[in-house]
Amino acid sequence: MIKKIAIISLSSGILGESFVQHEVKIGMKRLHDYGLEVITTENALKGMTYLSEHPESRAADLLTALRDKSVDMILCAIGGDDTYRLLPYLFENDELKKAVKDNKKIFLGYSDTTVNHFMLHKAGLHTFYGQAFLPDICELDNEMLPYTRKYFEELIRTGTIREIRPSEYWYEERKSFDESQIGVPKNKHKNSGFELLQGSAAFNGQILGGCIESVYDMLDNSRYSDTVDLCTKYNLFPTLDDWTNKILLLESSEEKAPPELYKKMLIKLKETGIFSVIKGIIVGKPMDEVYYNDYKKMLIETAEDSNLPIVYNVNIGHSSPKCIIPFGVTAFVDTRGQVIRFEE
Repeated sequence: MIKKIAIISLSSGILGESFVQHEVKIGMKRLHDYGLEVITTENALKGMTYLSEHPESRAADLLTALRDKSVDMILCAIGGDDTYRLLPYLFENDELKKAVKDNKKIFLGYSDTTVNHFMLHKAGLHTFYGQAFLPDICELDNEMLPYTRKYFEELIRTGTIREIRPSEYWYEERKSFDESQIGVPKNKHKNSGFELLQGSAAFNGQILGGCIESVYDMLDNSRYSDTVDLCTKYNLFPTLDDWTNKILLLESSEEKAPPELYKKMLIKLKETGIFSVIKGIIVGKPMDEVYYNDYKKMLIETAEDSNLPIVYNVNIGHSSPKCIIPFGVTAFVDTRGQVIRFEE
């Protein structure tokens, strides 16, 4: 059972800004109501400008939280777009590997945190993908979204996730997050469940992946000029041997990439060779179902192999609500049964 959580800002420093403090207050109360001890890492609240200018401080926070024997779980504040800049401070002297070695604990986050998941995978820590503090725990309605809350409670109660099933509903993203939204429910719609686009309805393997934009950034310099160089220098993107027999998780961000860009990102991923060695692909519901059918078409076209299983419309990542997916354990995907089960 989780007793102590450290909230960390590994990408954006928004957690420290005044305009989100009404959200922070809500989230902190919810965590305390679970009986959890909650701390924020030393630099987590120093704001967007400071953390943008000091990636070494973000890296130091991660190492400190990992080494702290009293911390059971590291919870990311939110995503962002430049957490790759932590690489030299975590890998130059094997600092991350050393910190992880004797300090196995739960790490939870999504979006740009995808890059941190790949870092921790490289260092040997099995992590959990799917929720973050500000977007999920701090939900402005009177309670967390029930589906999201269910999986968060399972994780803090048991330290694992046994299975995921589709949400009954999906929710539109808010247009505003100011104090006027406190207690205002999100608009919701009936959800259609996991959708098998092609391939076998049942397959298994360990899951790895995350936000497609963040994975693409590791392979392309469109966003920042040095991402590929840094990620290549520290061998962040796993080898084909590492990808062999895994399941690729892909979900898309609030940027709502136009279909032509989505296909470009998929092609870049395919060029790495991983589509020829993985067991299947599971794909998150696009935010607000924007380009829902376009993305399906792009996935099938890019795969070019009708035997490669692709499961679509999983409530993970930037979709709302969201489950939690454990990396590093075998997942058994059963599309007919509308369930993904995980080894203990």
